[in-house]
Amino acid sequence: MKLSLAYNALTLLAWSASVATAFVSVPPMVDHKSSATMSPPSTHTALFAVSALVRKAKEAELRNYIQEHGIDDEIKVYCQKIQEALKADPSVVKVEEVAGPLQERLTRRKGTLTVIAEFKRKLFDSGYVKPEDFVPELLSSEFREFGAQGIAVLADERMGGCTYDDLAMFAEEQRRSKMEVPGPVPVINSDVIVDEFQIARTKAAGAAAVVLNLDLLGVDDLKKMLTAARALELEAIVAVSSKEEAQQAIDLGARMISVVNVPGAEAKTEIVSGLTIPEGATVTKIANILHRADKGLGEVEEAWECRDKGFNCAWVSDALYKSGNSASEHPGAIIKSMSAKSSVRWASPVAKSGRGEGAREYLGDILM
Repeated sequence: MKLSLAYNALTLLAWSASVATAFVSVPPMVDHKSSATMSPPSTHTALFAVSALVRKAKEAELRNYIQEHGIDDEIKVYCQKIQEALKADPSVVKVEEVAGPLQERLTRRKGTLTVIAEFKRKLFDSGYVKPEDFVPELLSSEFREFGAQGIAVLADERMGGCTYDDLAMFAEEQRRSKMEVPGPVPVINSDVIVDEFQIARTKAAGAAAVVLNLDLLGVDDLKKMLTAARALELEAIVAVSSKEEAQQAIDLGARMISVVNVPGAEAKTEIVSGLTIPEGATVTKIANILHRADKGLGEVEEAWECRDKGFNCAWVSDALYKSGNSASEHPGAIIKSMSAKSSVRWASPVAKSGRGEGAREYLGDILM
């Protein structure tokens, strides 16, 4: 389906609009009699049905936005750059084997897990976060100070309750920390990307990267989106939910892949194991940690398991906003716990000293 975007003083440009959802989480089902975790039935079918509705809503939203606000000069320039890149050869994706700033931050030595913290106002299954508890301006600095190596903003009002103004605010707050320690953290747009116009808006907002979903974009449109992102010097994280998709993404030139909509460390590991990676290339593996409805911090332990199985980074979203009474459930504490080199066997995500949190990290420091 083609989504035509009219410009005031420019020739009418045709944009490809296709299905794309960044991180639609389908929580695992639990057999309460046996306490066993089960995969939800027909997950792919359910996601496709949801994404079809999301696509229609997003296309309508883009049309309305352009009709009401037009397109400012900066975004027009970025749109022209994208079109020039696509005209050069839209079937070929230029692959840069040198890691970008975001990928470098997310990829540390073996046994080390980095964290991407996602900001959103609307949670998957529990309504909106309390604005007085999670102020965006404060969270931006807290995410940085507690060790997040990437900050995502779900700039979709229907799914995340956020806008591109929020994306720009996070990018600006990080930019202002340039002379501080720790310094700025790259900001990622995890909007439902269905059109290159959104990639141009991402650049204008000051973000450093976008999320693209292979299952929902398809191979041809993913090529276009990757080309568009590279034309504007944006890094791209490609979301996958199967081994086949992971290999396709790598073959298309993706160098950061995120496993989404897959519950459990074992299932996530199956998807990224045994992939064929081009010689000299580094592929950063990101585990999207699904929110759990319980009041515990099982998400932290799952992140540790993913680290031990070879993942480089954990993407955490709804779990940051559990808002428990314990200090260990503060967003910053969750980020710090996930990135700690704690032992899955011996550590507790809520422990602060002794045999629990940090035990393995201390041993690692001794051995270095």
